[in-house]
Amino acid sequence: MMAKALLALTSLAASVALLASPAASAQEFKIGYVNSDRMLRDAAPAKAAQAKLETEFGKREKELNDAAAKLKTAADKFEKDQVTLAESERSRRQRDLVEQERDLQRKRREFQEDLNQRKNEELSSVVERANRVIKQIFDAEKYDLILQDPVVFAGPRVDITDKVIKALNAAPAPTK
Repeated sequence: MMAKALLALTSLAASVALLASPAASAQEFKIGYVNSDRMLRDAAPAKAAQAKLETEFGKREKELNDAAAKLKTAADKFEKDQVTLAESERSRRQRDLVEQERDLQRKRREFQEDLNQRKNEELSSVVERANRVIKQIFDAEKYDLILQDPVVFAGPRVDITDKVIKALNAAPAPTK
C-alpha cells in the first residue's frame, strides 16, 4: 500500500514537472468566457426584442390589470353590501364574482403562456445571432475554447462578453 502511494506521488510530481516545462508552456491555450445573462440584458438586439414584446403585450397586460382592479372594486362593494342583501341576491353576486375571478385567472394564464412563447422565440433569435458572433470571434482571434454559463468562476482576463455585445450591436439585424 505504501508502494502504491509512493508511485502515485511520483507520478503526480512528474506530471507537474511536465506541465511546468518550457515545452508545455510554449503551447498556451486561449480561453474566453461569455456572460449570457449580461449579454441578453445589455446587447442592442436583446433590448430591441424586449421592447418589441412590451409593445406587443402591453395592451393586453393593461386590460388584465384594469379587469383585476374592476373585480377588486366589485368584491369590495359586495363585502360592504352583503349584510343588507337578500339571500338570493347575495348568492347571485357571489357566483358572479367567482365566475369573474375564474375568467380573469384563465386570461392571465393564457397571457403568460403567450408571453413566454413569444419571449422564447425572440430570445432564441438573439441567442442564434450571438452564437454566430461568438463563432466569428472564436475563428478570427484563434481561441481554443469559449465557455458560456454556467461557469463557476471566470476572471476578467478571459471575459469577452463586452466584445460579443459590441459585435452584436454592430451587426445588422437579420431581414425576414
